Amino acid sequence: MEFGFSALDEAFRGEAREWLGPRVPYAGERRAWERALGADGWIGIGWGEGGYGNRVASLTQQVVWAEEYVRSGAPGRSGHIGEKLLAPTLLAHGTAEQKKRFLPPIAAGAELWCQGYSEPGAGSDLAGVRTRAERAADGSYRITGQKIWTSLAHEADWCFVLARTDQGSVRHHGLSFLLVPMDQPGRVDVRPIRQLTGTSDFNEVFFDGARARAEHVVGAEGDGWRVAMSLLGFERGVSTLAQQIGFAEELGRVVRTAGETGAADDPVVREALVRLWAELRTMRWNALRTLGGSAGPGAPSVAKLLWAGWHQRLGELAVRVRGAQGGVGPAPWSPSAPYELDETQQLFLFSRADTIYGGSDQVQRTIIAERVLGLPRQPKGWGT
Repeated sequence: MEFGFSALDEAFRGEAREWLGPRVPYAGERRAWERALGADGWIGIGWGEGGYGNRVASLTQQVVWAEEYVRSGAPGRSGHIGEKLLAPTLLAHGTAEQKKRFLPPIAAGAELWCQGYSEPGAGSDLAGVRTRAERAADGSYRITGQKIWTSLAHEADWCFVLARTDQGSVRHHGLSFLLVPMDQPGRVDVRPIRQLTGTSDFNEVFFDGARARAEHVVGAEGDGWRVAMSLLGFERGVSTLAQQIGFAEELGRVVRTAGETGAADDPVVREALVRLWAELRTMRWNALRTLGGSAGPGAPSVAKLLWAGWHQRLGELAVRVRGAQGGVGPAPWSPSAPYELDETQQLFLFSRADTIYGGSDQVQRTIIAERVLGLPRQPKGWGT
């Protein structure tokens, strides 16, 4: 499949720009912005003709929208977990009732979601989940356990939770995929995790007998591993190209700073800038090849390895070209008067987590080794 943009795609691009242009400067409160997107049909454009989303867009038009969204400077989406992860999973595995109940509120920007996968003892090892869900007399589930690194849990209305419903099971057996309301005082406790940047996008979530209705199991009970793996397959799709638009803008700022500070006179710095540019172009063509259907089964893991390391190197170079100023804040500064991190420092500090979240580099390499190259499986307990 050749991946390119047609005249219809470019007309769609113009429509996206026309809508975003006058609205982005006034995009304030995140929930209000989600509702504005939903009201004008910009959420769920890739869901197809099922009638659950808004306007219907081709794959190339979805790429156009994602790219123009980033180019416009629009705020980070608080509804992307519901739209990009849960919705495709429900379309693939959900019942008609689940689709009717959950997809329209996501498309309207009315309900926000978070992902309950990682745990303190099972961050990258998803098969090590210990959170348990036990059946109550009325058929519902009572969930007990802890999730961690839960993005946007402090804003979410719902959480899709991978929990162990067969208490005697091990590894990927006996898991179920449950849809859990977050508004359960005393049963769901969300605690923000303060990051190096000073922000708190991630959270710990504690479930103490939290309830999930029997009809809110996606797939069959015990089929959670298959559903969870299917969801992860949706995680690195069209949004990868939009992410690269943001990367290109960050690289452009680093290039300009290198020129302003004189760091670009250093041939080592120039070589690093050129390499980052070339690698970013390579990532783009790899992403287009993947969307075009010509990439192999390990493509999502390859993509994650590529961009995570690239973004970390960009963050390091961004501080380097600033010189000594990259390590301190704007004047006046003193130890008793902490300063706000600037854009470069935010980039450097946040990028340290790139090789960990979303599946660590070690896990991605294991996936490629075992599932693509057919190498022997890693022995249990290796490296511990």
